Amino acid sequence: METRKVQVTGGSTYTVSLPKSWATENGVSAGTIVEFYPENDSLLLTPQSESDRQEGTLEITDLEGERLTRAVMTMYVSGFDIIRLEASRITTGQRSAIRSATQSLVGVEVLSETTDSVVIQDLLDSSELSIVNAVSRMRLIARSMLEDAVTALIENDDDIATDVIERDDDVDRLWLVVSRIFRATLRSPRAAEELGVPREDCFDYHSSARQLERVADHAAKISNLALKLDDIPDDVADALVDLHADASDVLEKSMDALVADDSEEANRLGHAAREAVLEIDEHTRLIDDMLRRLDPVQAQSLGLIVDSLSRSADYGGNIAETALQKAAPRP
Repeated sequence: METRKVQVTGGSTYTVSLPKSWATENGVSAGTIVEFYPENDSLLLTPQSESDRQEGTLEITDLEGERLTRAVMTMYVSGFDIIRLEASRITTGQRSAIRSATQSLVGVEVLSETTDSVVIQDLLDSSELSIVNAVSRMRLIARSMLEDAVTALIENDDDIATDVIERDDDVDRLWLVVSRIFRATLRSPRAAEELGVPREDCFDYHSSARQLERVADHAAKISNLALKLDDIPDDVADALVDLHADASDVLEKSMDALVADDSEEANRLGHAAREAVLEIDEHTRLIDDMLRRLDPVQAQSLGLIVDSLSRSADYGGNIAETALQKAAPRP
């Protein structure tokens, strides 16, 4: 850490010198324009960017399949608006993996293709993206997926189960959008200012989005099990419906607490959600006792479903904890 003494010039202007090592590393010299961003009692300084579009190049000669798809997604989340993928010769399999990646990302399309390169571009204006709206959308989809997954199980409806599994991709895409926005706010104070959300709040939304993504994964897991199960006993079905209702209630209270503007209301909802999680633990033990009299194979699958519903409530509890931290007084 370096310190500087504030000087007064011209009788009314406060000035402070910049550390030379920092200025050199960041290309700041006489005439360079810098930007200032107030953040509570701090003032953040950054050199003015010459371009609003970030470009990155990735050598993909040794990457195939899932590894290549994941690498493209990582470049996207890292904040690159234009991604150039290069190799001595891009194979058909690599092109397929790249297409798979672009289809899994919001607003990303292939800009150009040659034998040795593929350029993909994010067509969305990052300043128009809203982390709050993305998380709210994740909330709606994940909640409906969980409800429909239980419906598919109870009604033995394979069409609903298949639809739930497909919707998991929508949540995954939104999760990547949230991650991209969050990382942008960490890199640049300008991104946080354009977003209009404090960086601490962005962290809370990012953490909660991760929990919602996991809820969606468990909804898909329940649906996959529902495709393999036939009719289940009425008393077990009723118990699972009640368990889902309790888990869904935890998620709703938790998310309401997260987005609440009033700290008192956020605390009330957050604590109510945390307490409800403890009640669900007792509920799951009662259902586990019911499953012991069933066929072992069926009981095992239903036990996994009970676990997924219980874990979904736990994820809601995690969101509630984040909401309580968000509502707490800040130093």
